[in-house]
Amino acid sequence: MSITSERLARGLALAERLHREQMRKASSTPYVSHLLAVAALTLEYGGNEDQAIAALLHDAAEDQGGVTTLEMIRADFGDVVANIVAGCSDTFETPKPAWRARKENFLSDLESIDLEVLLVVAADKLHNATTMLEGYRAMGAELWLRFAGSRDQQLWYLESVAEICVRRLEGDPLRLADRLSRVVTQLEEKTRIS
Repeated sequence: MSITSERLARGLALAERLHREQMRKASSTPYVSHLLAVAALTLEYGGNEDQAIAALLHDAAEDQGGVTTLEMIRADFGDVVANIVAGCSDTFETPKPAWRARKENFLSDLESIDLEVLLVVAADKLHNATTMLEGYRAMGAELWLRFAGSRDQQLWYLESVAEICVRRLEGDPLRLADRLSRVVTQLEEKTRIS
């Protein structure tokens, strides 16, 4: 696969268009930076073109139009990309259901989703945990005010995702799940309440 493939370029263009007005939680960082990082991690850890495109679009249906957006992705990029995007999403409902219930359902789904989806989920959560760790270093406990879940809830969720990824991606020679687990452990240790 060429990194400059036309499909990948179209995926990036769609991601930028759908998330153009969106910023990372309580920051001035364009949301597309997260999408680019997740796609980069997906490729670095052995993902293929479909996975990279899905990484660019992994939040599109959840945050920007629900099932209608998912079906647009399916029509433009095919079933594989759309199924990965669907597998990365914890809801298509607006307003979103309660945070804890969404996360518990998502964790349950992670136990059986295809490994090609789990790779993108792991890349997404690795980038989220890394930016949380950097955010905590910069602003301290104020970081947790950005999120719907408390510190303990966020850590429970990330630790749960990491545990599932480590177990299910056990044969991963590049060790993405191990890296996710290490970063989540660092986040827990760094933010531990004395």
